[in-house]
Amino acid sequence: MAETQHASTRKIPKKLYEQELLRLQAELVEVQEWVKATGQRIVVVFEGRDAAGKGGAIKRIGEYLNPRVARTVALPMPTERQRTQWYFQRYIEQLPAAGEIVLFDRSWYNRAGVEHVMGYCTPNEYQLFLRQCPAFEKMLVEDGILLRKYWFSVSDEEQEKRFQSRIHDPMRSWKFSPNDLLTRDRWVDFSRSKDTMFVHTDLPETPWYVVEAELKRNARLDMIAHLLSTLPYVEQPRPVIELLPRPPAQDYQRPPRELFRQVPDHSAAVMAAAEDDKG
Repeated sequence: MAETQHASTRKIPKKLYEQELLRLQAELVEVQEWVKATGQRIVVVFEGRDAAGKGGAIKRIGEYLNPRVARTVALPMPTERQRTQWYFQRYIEQLPAAGEIVLFDRSWYNRAGVEHVMGYCTPNEYQLFLRQCPAFEKMLVEDGILLRKYWFSVSDEEQEKRFQSRIHDPMRSWKFSPNDLLTRDRWVDFSRSKDTMFVHTDLPETPWYVVEAELKRNARLDMIAHLLSTLPYVEQPRPVIELLPRPPAQDYQRPPRELFRQVPDHSAAVMAAAEDDKG
């Protein structure tokens, strides 16, 4: 049973995808310079099904950005001390200061999803979250934070295919956690939870935007282009940088290389082995 009825669309060709992605990434750099120059604060929330492509989108957004300006927040399980705090408290600590962008790879909405469905919070804690979350986000917006919330939607068939791909790929199998096995069998429960979450938190001042993520390339372009369209950024003047000739070394003489421990020339060994294979 699919979560949503996906629009009929073709997968964008790789070359065209890469060209458009690079163009959008250049615009994200302009956003970064605008944020730094004007002291803006941006929060982008990424939520959705496991394996829906949130991490891939975040990776492409931050690829050319300064990590001191744009950082990703992916919090681990709360500590025993954090469990006794106000639920939103540890997320507040991660909010941006002036001139910063924060990308939440999952966020305070854990309580409305995994925690609620898997029984990691009490019914009272869940209901309290649904009441408090709109007020919490309203305070963020009223304080000037630009809040954007994206839900990555994927069908159960596509999620299953991605799970299978992860399991059999030694470079990505770490992405499949024991909890994924538990949540995998509760697709309908998560769908109901998501619907309830939208009823309470998809509000005019803090809306949700759904990203149809059946096709990863298309989803990344769709999401980034939409994010850019919602930000009132303007191109900032860049200082002209001129590289003057280096000053002379004068009395400095570099010590012989033999005095230092050198990293072995692994590249040469790889090329030699490749040539031997051809021979």
